[in-house]
Formats: sequence, structure tokens, C-alpha cells
Amino acid sequence: MNDFRYLPMTDRDQKEMLDTIGVESLDELFEDIPDKVKFDGPLEIEPALHETALIKEMQRLAGRNVNVKDYPSFLGAGVYEHYIPSVVNHMLLRSEFFTAYTPYQPEISQGELQGIFEFQTMICELTGMDLANSSMYDGPTALTEAAMMSCGQTKKKEILVSKTVHPEALEVLKTNAAGQNLTVVEIEEKDGCTDMEDLEQKYTSSTACVIVQYPNFFGQIEDLQKVEEITHSDKSHMIVSSNPLSLGMLKPPGEFGADVVVGDAQPFGIPTQLGGPHCGYFAVTKKLMRKVPGRLVGQTTDDSGQRGFVLTLQAREQHIRRDKATSNICSNQALNALGAAIAMSAIGKYGLKEMAEQNMQKAHYAKKALEAKGFRPAFSGPFFNEFVIEFTKEVSQINEQLFDKGIIGGLDLGRFYKGREKQMLLAVTELRTKEEIDALASALEGAE
Repeated sequence: MNDFRYLPMTDRDQKEMLDTIGVESLDELFEDIPDKVKFDGPLEIEPALHETALIKEMQRLAGRNVNVKDYPSFLGAGVYEHYIPSVVNHMLLRSEFFTAYTPYQPEISQGELQGIFEFQTMICELTGMDLANSSMYDGPTALTEAAMMSCGQTKKKEILVSKTVHPEALEVLKTNAAGQNLTVVEIEEKDGCTDMEDLEQKYTSSTACVIVQYPNFFGQIEDLQKVEEITHSDKSHMIVSSNPLSLGMLKPPGEFGADVVVGDAQPFGIPTQLGGPHCGYFAVTKKLMRKVPGRLVGQTTDDSGQRGFVLTLQAREQHIRRDKATSNICSNQALNALGAAIAMSAIGKYGLKEMAEQNMQKAHYAKKALEAKGFRPAFSGPFFNEFVIEFTKEVSQINEQLFDKGIIGGLDLGRFYKGREKQMLLAVTELRTKEEIDALASALEGAE
């Protein structure tokens, strides 16, 4: 029996393990490693501090960071600063949610199951789809799983994806496709949107699915009607990755005939928090409901006629029908999904529409303010809350100057695309004020 059960390792633990494998010391354990590759000498680290001094030092280091509470941020590209109702944290930090792992036993997990069910329901209402799962790890994971599902369902090996999809999501897709021996074909971009002529030329009988983003990575709004016409000409799946907040204004992909709608629920109740964790959503038509990866929570009644919630339609690798499991992903972001559900409930249907309208109106105001200063937009099409501006010098330099003036600038597109080093992707959410937008315009004028 370990007398120090809450300590990860004691000297006695170490001795017992060494005795078990038959060696006298740690040096003997690693004696097969040549001396020339072993580190010799003291590590160049600061001496250990006592608790009070350590806390002060960590606070000093943390104080060197800049956050979006101190600096107005125009950085988006998949992670956005939005209004989060205070009730979200009050609910999430309740111990029954905060410490819950997974609702395998419905009789003791009704609260968590209901929270997930409400999340699924609201995602369906936003996307115009028949059903949604309990969530995925994040948006790129959801997009990739949608492509894998389509290839499995259609028995085809080719994935067509627009170059206007988030480049990081595209890399995740390529990595997964390589493991499945699938072919990823990229569709060219034209004026910030998917080139429909290129899509028509590359579409073949081997195409399992066509993937577009709405609004896309450049903030532009894709022509989903045209994408649908091409995609469904030969029984391929239409997959749309969408910012769920934008669907408070834009026509949902489900009404365009999308087979799968995926995305990241981060805009609802999930802070930017250094890029994660997030909460991917995954919504499909009824015909695909038995192919959906991850968990599905269903509503039923018990033997007394009372409403209850259960995990349903499962064909996961750790359950029954292992050989027909739909995905390698067997978990979900339950806590973040709950946070998104609480946020959507608190904001409400009309509040969500107003929030989306403010994003669009403020982004368009920012674009006009920059045009008035002589800056030129890179694209001419309609957009939601992000747009691209051209500069005469590299964005990396401009962002440094903005930072010195207390502003977090937009994304340097040169980070992902060669030849776009002078283009900045700016995001304007409902939290940005007129004064902050005007300050950005003035600061950019001085930085150029």
C-alpha cells in the first residue's frame, strides 16, 4: 500500500520498479545509451524557489503577456473574440458538469445528456440539418471526419476541397486522407471564392465529396447553390464548413441541399484561450444518421412515461459492431458543447440574429473606414465579419507597429500563402467599438 498515494512518484516507488525489472539504479537502466549522446553537467535552469517566491515569479512572467481585455483585437481566422454571457461560467464550473467524464450510464447522467441533446438541437436549427452529433474535438477534426465518412459511404476515393477552406483544416484533412489512401484534390480560388469552372473541370465520377467553407477563410460568402448543382450531379456529398454565428443571418447550408455541415462552435461561449480547446459540430441529413462519428444523444421515455435521454445509434469502436465502427474518434467536447448550448440559450434566437448583424455591420463599417484612408480590399464579393486588405508593405511589419500602438492586428496571410505577404485578414466582431475601429484605421494610415 502506498503511503503517499497522491504523490506521482516516491523514492520507494522508484526502487520497487527498478527491483521489478532487475536493475540497481537509473544509470544502469540507461547504460545502453552511448556516453557521447548523454548530457553531461548541470542543467541550465533557475534554482528552485519556495512557493511564495514562485508565485510572484509566475505572476511577473504572466504580466508580460498581452490579452484581448487590454488590447482591442482584429485577429480572427477561426478563433474569435465574442460576447460570452456571464451565466456560461456559472453553469460550467458547477462540479457535476466540470468533473463529468462521459455519460455511459444514463440513469445517473440525465443532466449532461440533456445538455448535449439541447446542443444538438440548436445546431440543427442553425444549420438546417436533420440531426447533429454531441460534438467533435474542433472544426478541422469535424471537417476531416465528414470527408472520411463520405468516402466510406460513397465507396469513392477522391475528395475535392476548395483552397478557400482554412489552410490548417486542409492540412488536417490531408494527413487523415493519406492514412486512408484517399486522394485530396484542391480547387482553385478566384476573387476570394471557389473557382466554379475549376470545380466543374476537376469533378469526376470518382469524387466522393466536395468541401467548401461558408463564409470562407477570406471572409467571402460562397455560392452554395452552384456548388450543390455540381456536387449532386453524380451522387457525391456536399460538405460545408460554416461559422455557426454567421448562420444567424445567412441562409443555412441545409437549405442549399448540403449533406453534411460542420464547423467550430467556438463563437458561442468559448474564449479564445490561446487557440483551444474548442468544440466542433457535425450535422447531417437523416439518410446519413447511422454513419455519423462520435456520440448521438436521443430523447425517449422511461417505463413510467417520463422524458429521458440516452446515447443512441452507436456503432463506435469501443461498443458493439466494432468492425463497422464509423470513426476513430470516440469522444466529444462535452464541457465546451455545454458552454455553447448555455451561450446560445442565453443569447436567444433574436439575440443571435442581432449579434450576427452587428458583426456584419461593424465589419462593413471597418472596410469603408479603411477605404476612406486609401486602402484597397483584395476581393470584391460579399462578406460576413472578415475581409482582406492590401498593403504596400509586409503585414508582419505593420502588425508590429500596430502592437506598439496597443492594437492586435489581423492575420498575416503570408503565413499560409506565398505571395500574400502584403495582405491582412481582418476580423471585426460585435465587441469592437466605433472608436476602436476608427483607431485601427488611423493607426494603419500611420503604419503604411
